[in-house]
Amino acid sequence: MLPSGLSSVSSVCSDAAGIAGNLFAIGLFVSPIPTFKRIIRNKSTEQFSGLPYIYALLNCLICLWYGMPLVSPNIILVATVNSIGAFFQLIYLSIYIAFAGKAIKLKMLGLLIAVASIFGTTVYNLVIKTRSTEFMPFCLSLSTFLMSLSFFAYGVLKYDPFIYVPNGIGTILGLVQLALYSYYSSAFGEDSREPLVNPYA
Repeated sequence: MLPSGLSSVSSVCSDAAGIAGNLFAIGLFVSPIPTFKRIIRNKSTEQFSGLPYIYALLNCLICLWYGMPLVSPNIILVATVNSIGAFFQLIYLSIYIAFAGKAIKLKMLGLLIAVASIFGTTVYNLVIKTRSTEFMPFCLSLSTFLMSLSFFAYGVLKYDPFIYVPNGIGTILGLVQLALYSYYSSAFGEDSREPLVNPYA
């Protein structure tokens, strides 16, 4: 049991980390908007992957359930931000499926089962394979890292392993994404801006 003074400081710090996490998360949720403007403009999903949005939706729904007061008291910030996130991901997925080919639409449903392999598949298909960072936007990678880092701190200060363990992993994966972005953007120069019409799920 912490002394009252330390408990008060810890509470303020955890609330601050939670609010920061919410702000960075909202930044993460809106960061794909330019991507979907491009998809709508070109009427094609090109080589953009739908996997990150499937993963994000499932992640938001699970965290929304976990953050509900009836399940986990005193972490309402987790529930609020993930309800917003789930709403955004549903919109993104609706747009993606609307402009994807028939085979991709069916494949997207099947990929829900394989959600555990999303990160590795996305990195292989869209960054390492193409040696380009065009389809791994920097803002998305940075926002993912900052959100995970903030909620990792929030979970540590709340002594809640169900928050800090996955977000600790997310922080590490976010660093990997940023490292990949830095490597490929510096090693292979500017990205091509020509539309690529071969769609990848």
